[in-house]
Amino acid sequence: MNVLVAVKVLCSVEAVRFACGREGELDEEQHIVVFALSDLNKAGAWPCPSANQQQRERTRPHREEEEGGGEESGGREGKGPEAMGLGVRAAPFTYVAHALAVAAAAMVLFWCVHFRGGLAFEATNKNLIFNVHPVLMLIGYIILGSEAIMVYKVLPTWNHDTTKLIHLILHSIALVLGVVGIYCAFKFHNESGIANLYSLHSWLGIGTISLYGIQWIFGFLAFFVPGATPNVRRGALPWHILLGIFVYILALATAELGFLEKLTFLQSSGLNKYGPEAFLVNFTALVVVLFGASVVVAAVTPARLEEPQGYAPIPEN
Repeated sequence: MNVLVAVKVLCSVEAVRFACGREGELDEEQHIVVFALSDLNKAGAWPCPSANQQQRERTRPHREEEEGGGEESGGREGKGPEAMGLGVRAAPFTYVAHALAVAAAAMVLFWCVHFRGGLAFEATNKNLIFNVHPVLMLIGYIILGSEAIMVYKVLPTWNHDTTKLIHLILHSIALVLGVVGIYCAFKFHNESGIANLYSLHSWLGIGTISLYGIQWIFGFLAFFVPGATPNVRRGALPWHILLGIFVYILALATAELGFLEKLTFLQSSGLNKYGPEAFLVNFTALVVVLFGASVVVAAVTPARLEEPQGYAPIPEN
């Protein structure tokens, strides 16, 4: 064998890799190098990777690409906390959220009807007008908005366009009922001679409903109006999700401040601090906190641990 050829083969990293794993493609002179390297490998002087190791190295980039999903699939369901080893699905949290939603709705209705006298848009007892406010803000605004957030996790096998339309409709209803609920609060204040927008609850309430409207318009223009390219939608999706969760948490915080403010007013007017109504209001607020936490966790966990082959929230075409 030509010694220079052998030296060149040994000095070439790619040729050595060839020698270690692809003997069938070598010529006669390189086969001699293969045999020499094999003897060195057996002696431990030149550790060539085994066939299994070579196979793992060749498939590793493909596995990493499949597991990582790439930057373009950042909004893909199924690439959530399980990637960190949690391995949990959204379904259990949606079940808990629905149970807590029913409990919260029943509790706020029982409070406003049984303890506060009922609901009315027009009444000589102006408190009945105010009672519409917590009912619409909780049931209409927060609970329906929560259903809109969870629809992709509650109906994971449905057609994506169908669930997207349900998402839009539920958010639309929640936004309208939220506006009506705020109108009832202003109406109660104006007809009772009470100042408007003096509390942190009212400030956050106006800010939250405004952001909710902006989020709705942003989502409608980006994902429903024809003309937006897949790249634009793909880039808008993470911001839409992030802003949506932020506005939702802000709405929960505003609701908690509302319960606290109303109960404080009632207690300062003589309501027993340890009476059944006070406990009902506090427990309702606690249920809303747990409900909101369940919705947020359901929103950030995947509907499935693995998505179907080729699925993407924003199709390429």
